[in-house]
Amino acid sequence: MDFLKKYRNEIGLIIAIFAVITVTTWLSPSYREQPRENAQSILRDASMLGIFAFGAAIVIISGGIDLSSGSVIAFSGTMFFGIIILLVPKTDRGQPITGDVATWILVASALATLLCAVLIGTFHTWLITVVELPPFVATLASLVGLRSLARLLSAKMTGSEQITVTDDTLLSIGSEAWWIPVVLWFFFAAIFWVLMNKTVLGRHLYAMGGNETAAKLSGIRTERLKWLAYCIGSVTAAISGILYASYVGSVGASNAGLGYELNAIASAVVGGCSLMGGLGTIPGVMFGALFLRLVVDAVQKLAVTNADRIEGLVVGVLVVLAVALNTISFGAGKRKEFFPGWLGLVNVLILSLIAGVLYGVTATQNALNMGLTAGVVTLAVLAGRAFFERYANKQIART
Repeated sequence: MDFLKKYRNEIGLIIAIFAVITVTTWLSPSYREQPRENAQSILRDASMLGIFAFGAAIVIISGGIDLSSGSVIAFSGTMFFGIIILLVPKTDRGQPITGDVATWILVASALATLLCAVLIGTFHTWLITVVELPPFVATLASLVGLRSLARLLSAKMTGSEQITVTDDTLLSIGSEAWWIPVVLWFFFAAIFWVLMNKTVLGRHLYAMGGNETAAKLSGIRTERLKWLAYCIGSVTAAISGILYASYVGSVGASNAGLGYELNAIASAVVGGCSLMGGLGTIPGVMFGALFLRLVVDAVQKLAVTNADRIEGLVVGVLVVLAVALNTISFGAGKRKEFFPGWLGLVNVLILSLIAGVLYGVTATQNALNMGLTAGVVTLAVLAGRAFFERYANKQIART
């Protein structure tokens, strides 16, 4: 029982993962006809998401938030490919030869990119600890600024905002070497699990996230811990940026990693991290990333039209549900009301409208009827919940 209680979130995610796989396999011929190809694609995409989700999770556990992951991915991919372009030999016309890049150039470009990521994490720490900006504001500035800086650097280094490298070794990550991100994912999972569970630094990160004031009074150097957390966040995003650029073979600073910060936070929160800080596990984040990737893939497989348009909605809904479930678990032993008073009744209608509209716009036929049906069913369920809450309150008041 203690094991089930301790790992209930991870067990729940494992069940949810198998449920999504089962439903998608039943409804989608792609899973039945090409199981190996789909498994490789999902594992590769989940691993690249999972790597920078680890960084986002450690920042959240430490009591912070990092909104810059997507821009760091774009910046890092631009730096990695841009440095390669600068170092490779050129043709007589000055065109870079990227078909067979020397190993030392790849290594040097990757190391320089990771060094830039450490500087980004250090800059975030300075803004938060010395300038005393809220983490949300500090990393929001990087969310906007880093992408613009990447566009400027890309144009300066290569004369274009779109950088392409055709090296076979890098491009193999999208084909026969799909396993490389997966191996890195498990490698970093092991490293971060040891850090968070078997070291003093890890225990201090949890303590700082749970109560920073108490951690300071206990003699914990919170500034150094924040530097470590934000550097891990930026470095893992940089590694993912290198992998994404290599997988695609090109990087455009204006759209690379766009919105990926939400995916990272979603993986962490779905994996059991509390946005209040102090809670979360590395295995939970792994399962959260895999679950999120499976859900997005299921949407792509099952929604024949508008699949790319509703992925953001799916991720947003998962984040809201995960935070709501975390709130319920924190308030264990207390009855949670979701629809109190007039505000609750209005939101019953709002949620019913959202359900109806979403179902209607994704339906391939009879959109109006399907949307109305979904809206009415949702209204009936939520109204029943609201009625039950009010009835329970009256019973408690009588006793």
